[in-house]
Amino acid sequence: MFGPVKIAPSILSADFMNMERDVALIEEGGAGFVHVDVMDGHFVPNLTIGVPFVAGLKKVTRLPLDVHLMISNPLEQLPWYLEHLGEGDFATVHVEALDMEAGEVQKAIDLIHEAGVGAGLVLKPDSPADVVAPYLSQLQMVLAMSVYPGFSGQSYIEGTEDKVARLAALAREAGVAPLLEVDGGIGLKTAGRVAQAGADVLVCGNAVMKAEDPQAAIRDITAAALAAREEA
Repeated sequence: MFGPVKIAPSILSADFMNMERDVALIEEGGAGFVHVDVMDGHFVPNLTIGVPFVAGLKKVTRLPLDVHLMISNPLEQLPWYLEHLGEGDFATVHVEALDMEAGEVQKAIDLIHEAGVGAGLVLKPDSPADVVAPYLSQLQMVLAMSVYPGFSGQSYIEGTEDKVARLAALAREAGVAPLLEVDGGIGLKTAGRVAQAGADVLVCGNAVMKAEDPQAAIRDITAAALAAREEA
């Protein structure tokens, strides 16, 4: 069920004083998405960007936005972001921030779909893959965190590829094919492992945005992922 490997550079690692320049650079370099890390200082111990920034990004790039909401009250804030997103964009929310028994996961998915945006659920490293199984037929993306969310530049957590493989198996069993995304410590040494397990979208922060040549980094990481798939 492999789809094309797409690199989603995280602009959390970009130069915020030259953001339009950096986004144009990754667009020209073949990035598949712009990965946008929204952190509220509550759900995770860091504070990054908000709605005005996302609205501004939509004006300076043709790439779809992949908005990863690391926030404690997604049902309240989702409409703020969805107002500025559209077809081709994705909004992903953490299952850990939602009350599953109260139906909040379904409410979040419905809100995203009503806006015409791709819906995704995110799993922290400690959350099992099977948590998203009841919703797979409604999802366009599942994001497995390979670091604990909150800060860029962390090292890949060993074994994340096993969770990706489990997610791929669950999707096959359900007869669906959402994009499988991995975020955290992804670069030349780890891209192949998660791509071989079934990941389609690789979020790369420092590995791309801090590289001497970000466009070459996109090409090299993509090549490493594809080579690993061919070896499988």
